[in-house]
Amino acid sequence: MNVMKNRTVIGVICIVISLIICFAVTPLFNKGMSQRVEIVRVVKEIRMGDQITRDQVKLVEVGGYNLPDDVVKQTETVIGKFASADMVPGDYMMASKIAGQPAAENAYLYHLTGEKQAISVSVKSFANGLSGKLISGDIVSIVAPDYKKQGLTVIPPELQYVEVIAVTASSGNDANDGNTSNVDSERELPVAVTLLVTPEQSKILAMLEADGKLHVSLVYRGTKENAQKFIKAQQEVLDELYLEEEPEAEAGEEQEESEAANA
Repeated sequence: MNVMKNRTVIGVICIVISLIICFAVTPLFNKGMSQRVEIVRVVKEIRMGDQITRDQVKLVEVGGYNLPDDVVKQTETVIGKFASADMVPGDYMMASKIAGQPAAENAYLYHLTGEKQAISVSVKSFANGLSGKLISGDIVSIVAPDYKKQGLTVIPPELQYVEVIAVTASSGNDANDGNTSNVDSERELPVAVTLLVTPEQSKILAMLEADGKLHVSLVYRGTKENAQKFIKAQQEVLDELYLEEEPEAEAGEEQEESEAANA
């Protein structure tokens, strides 16, 4: 008798649970599935470090069920920001994939003002690039063997003090950014050094790169304040070298114009 009574109670409980699921839980689940929300979706490929533009994203309507918590729901949130990861068309725009500043490994490229340029030169051998020990912020001199085919090894006056802004491995990644947390066995060897230079300096570096002969010599590593003293000294040399040439060039042009007028 008790067994029959227990079975009846269990049956009633199962029926009640079924009714709750049918008339309470299921409608709520269906409502969540059918609820529509607007989110930002990628419509053009975005590479890490790119500044996101309006034509790369689009506001679309999707089902609201099981969306990630950090999905972006307004285009204005991402326009002008920088991608911290690669994204392809169809990806949801996530807050974790955008940043107010460019990725650290190429942030220096966004700080150029137009007065100076970034130029890379090849590291032909391990020794040419200070055995892979260069880091961003170093002040270096560029040593030129057989400079201008004159048989002399010199440091051109324009390249006495130059700032290193990146050291790059063959993979394209920064090989040494000053982070010593990586073990030496995992560190990629550098194949190029990127320098912050004036247009005049870039021309000489391009010539040395074409000749395939240059060495990088470390001058200073330390605080940014002290590093700027070397850069200032180099700028004074550049001013002396190139500001003196301008009046001479202008005088030559005036003489040519005068001769042409007399003729």
